[in-house]
Amino acid sequence: MRLLVVGGGGREHAIVAALRREQPDAALYCAPGNPGTAPLASNLPIAADDIDRLADAADAYGIDLTIVGPEQPLAAGLADRLRAEGKRVFGPVAAAARIESSKAFAKDVMAAAGVPTASSRTFTVEADALAWVDQHAEPLVVKASGLAAGKGAVVCATRAEAADAVRAMFGGSLGSAGQEILIESFLVGEELSVFAITNGRDVVLLPSAQDHKRLLEGDEGPNTGGMGAYTPVAIATPALLDRALHEVIHPTLAELERRGAPFRGVLYAGLMIGPDGAPSVVEFNCRLGDPEAQAVLPLVTGGFTELCWAAAAGESLPPIATSGHAAVTTVLAARGYPDAPEKGAEITLPADPGPGVTIFHAGTRRGDDGLLRVNGGRVLAVTAVAPDFEAARRASSAAAEAIQFDGKQYRRDIGWRETARRAGPSEDPQITQMNSKR
Repeated sequence: MRLLVVGGGGREHAIVAALRREQPDAALYCAPGNPGTAPLASNLPIAADDIDRLADAADAYGIDLTIVGPEQPLAAGLADRLRAEGKRVFGPVAAAARIESSKAFAKDVMAAAGVPTASSRTFTVEADALAWVDQHAEPLVVKASGLAAGKGAVVCATRAEAADAVRAMFGGSLGSAGQEILIESFLVGEELSVFAITNGRDVVLLPSAQDHKRLLEGDEGPNTGGMGAYTPVAIATPALLDRALHEVIHPTLAELERRGAPFRGVLYAGLMIGPDGAPSVVEFNCRLGDPEAQAVLPLVTGGFTELCWAAAAGESLPPIATSGHAAVTTVLAARGYPDAPEKGAEITLPADPGPGVTIFHAGTRRGDDGLLRVNGGRVLAVTAVAPDFEAARRASSAAAEAIQFDGKQYRRDIGWRETARRAGPSEDPQITQMNSKR
């Protein structure tokens, strides 16, 4: 089998590692890849959004299955191009990827499908948005409709903060992503990431996860692309996941198919679980989460390749096997992240990060001197797998501490809600969280 993974971040390192475990003899390529994927696959120096060169590479290397990691090439039509050329690709066509690339489109789909979500209005004119803010109760959430690298949502405690966010987005702070915005009421509860691998009709769920969007411990500071994740999550009971399937996933897939945009790939539902236990959609994504993939995929013990293969072709989905263990992922970020990450610092990795620990590369590169260096905002993701959550949490934090580079930022409280649940009733008000995702 000849496999191509598109992307060069931590999520793609985790995908490559999962494929290599299952397919030790496969010809495996990653474009562009990173220093972490290099020992597992042949890295191709092709940017993840270079549709023409990726299509040429799939042809030149005789690729049997392309797995697309990031959202940008999906939104740009990579899956459309490959399918038109008779290639099998795991990831939705651009029309279906709009479920992530346009939050306004996603809201329209949810309304038509009867999927629960926060009430919202969409605006393309700044004055109209400001007038609406002035009339509505606090707090509010201001979201860029387009792709904004995980930083397109601002939770605003006051109307003044919401007005500032509106002005910033229309003023170009997020480029073209913020030229259409949504203003939402906020949802109270706890977030859950649900990953549905689908052929457009049928669904196989991966383990659910919870990520940590804020930069600082205690869920303080600015939004980021994600500072850590863990799985399993105690609130993801079989009953809740059944509700998510029947109230969110299946109606959304049916509505997309009705619109002539059947979805094949991973439909990622970012849910808010309310105090009454009811799920509401914060956002949809058209791919695996990052850093959730780095927590979820190490628990897969078999069937991932076959599942992607079948979903890509719209065939019946085989089951997937998981270990039933716990995984905790701690992200290490560069100094200045998320606003202005500093690149170039030398990275020193421990010779032995510990049993069950994997270090996934994201923003790294090999310098001309052969040394590993910082090359992006989120640099590494440290995943520990253990039979129980607390052991995984301690191992992930210890390995994160052992990695050295100048300006390293990371959170030592990944999975704090799970820790609080295991400790018993808590007075910590942060057990509720607003819809602070992208």
